[in-house]
Amino acid sequence: MSATHRLTAPAPGWTATTDVVVVGSGVAGLTVALNVRKAGLRATVVTKALLDDGSTRWAQGGVAVVLGEGDTPEQHLDDTLVAGAGLCVEEAVRRLVTEGPDAVRHLIATGAAFDKDADGEILLTREGGHHRRRIVHAGGDATGAEISRALVQAVRSDPGLELIEHALVLDLLTDPDGHAAGLTLHVMGEGQRDGVGAIRARAVVLATGGMGQVFSATTNPAVSTGDGVALALRAGAEVTDLEFVQFHPTVLWLGPEAEGQQPLVSEAVRGEGAHLVDADGVRFMLGQHELAELAPRDIVAKAITRRMQEQGAEHMYLDGRHFGAAMWAERFPTILASCRSHGIDPVTEPIPVAPAAHYASGGIRTDLAGRTTVPGLYACGEVACTGVHGANRLASNSLLEGLVFAEAIAADLTERHAAGDLPERSVDVAAAQACKAVPLLAPEARAEVQRLMSTGAGVLRSAASMAGSAEGLATLADAALAHAAEEKPADPRVETWEATNLHLVATALVAAAALREETRGCHWREDFPDRDDQRWRRHLTTTLDADGALRTV
Repeated sequence: MSATHRLTAPAPGWTATTDVVVVGSGVAGLTVALNVRKAGLRATVVTKALLDDGSTRWAQGGVAVVLGEGDTPEQHLDDTLVAGAGLCVEEAVRRLVTEGPDAVRHLIATGAAFDKDADGEILLTREGGHHRRRIVHAGGDATGAEISRALVQAVRSDPGLELIEHALVLDLLTDPDGHAAGLTLHVMGEGQRDGVGAIRARAVVLATGGMGQVFSATTNPAVSTGDGVALALRAGAEVTDLEFVQFHPTVLWLGPEAEGQQPLVSEAVRGEGAHLVDADGVRFMLGQHELAELAPRDIVAKAITRRMQEQGAEHMYLDGRHFGAAMWAERFPTILASCRSHGIDPVTEPIPVAPAAHYASGGIRTDLAGRTTVPGLYACGEVACTGVHGANRLASNSLLEGLVFAEAIAADLTERHAAGDLPERSVDVAAAQACKAVPLLAPEARAEVQRLMSTGAGVLRSAASMAGSAEGLATLADAALAHAAEEKPADPRVETWEATNLHLVATALVAAAALREETRGCHWREDFPDRDDQRWRRHLTTTLDADGALRTV
């Protein structure tokens, strides 16, 4: 299926050329870029803010990988399949767990320094859903920051790798055969390149991260507005499993009016022995699951939400007072500082926590080489759906997935390049001009999208709640159409493009969640509380048709 729609935007005022353009500067994007450079390919990395402003640097827990004595890839596979609630693609999981150790070793060779014991052995901790200690970490609870530091340093020291920061990707460019041939983007600020431009390339890799900003409260940074999934839909690509949004169980509760990015309290805190309790100090996870506080995230998030409803409470508590001051300072310095900056001291008091949107298990559908359904368009990291996570991601598998499948994409591109199957591409200008321009939503629509999604399609969902969300989203789209018809459209700029991307992703998410009439993984239907393998042990795929309607099957 070819592209039929594009964002309303000025014509490109400048053009650049490269071999591979990578959108996103987290662990996935930078790993692709560094590896294609080894094959002699030119690469350009486009990122929305600064190189280290994506989700990777916010990752606290670590990387799940089989390095410990007695652990095996089969055990990691089993834990991942259980967490994924019947929807993992086993072949993809097997690739993750078998290639993961080497991918982490490559990361260490790049310069990432993980925490070690006195004998120089890498320290391993445990998180929810894991039956073994297999989480490597850095700086106690600053793993993502260390990985980001190492990769950014490596990228910046490669003079053959072009970096374009403060750039919002707009739409895909294709050649007459429908193969990806580059993209359009808008560079914010003044410099050698500013405003809307085009990058022509032999292949395009999307590593744009998540879409957490579709909800009012999320652990995702402000840049996580679903741009990659929205671009892919407009480009004719298939997206899948969008209904499976993981809500992290333990996000620092900052009050009922708190919005935007919220501080995460890593699963590793529970892995080291902290307890979830209610206001009376009762450990309510005991008896709910064999792993208690270390049950898979969907189970813990549901248990917290259920307890909050039963007690009319706005949050629960995470109690790690028994750790003592020294352990908090050494093992969790980032979390300790974050809590204290908000007036909470975990050393002397329990931490108020509540679930918040954290990770999209679904995304752009790819095969094991990271190829999407559009030729020449690849995706990896949170924006992609490789099949690894199924209906619920296992803790700390995300950074590993980014590493493993980024290496797979680079290997595929290297092989294609060596075989002469990566020629220069001409852009089909006529096809690009024939795409319908999508009316833009006003910037203030962003907050309304977040409100509609949080109230109707958050942790708890029902047909009635999601119908309300869908109706509100349709009203926003109708308003944008009406303003365009009256020649009073929203101006094309970053805020309107982001609001429009969020709206498209939100609409697709609600459609898939409404269709799936069961409870599975992190998709919780109040009106269909049971898992139904006979009807729903399958993936839902969403596309955008020529009329601009979303189709989910």
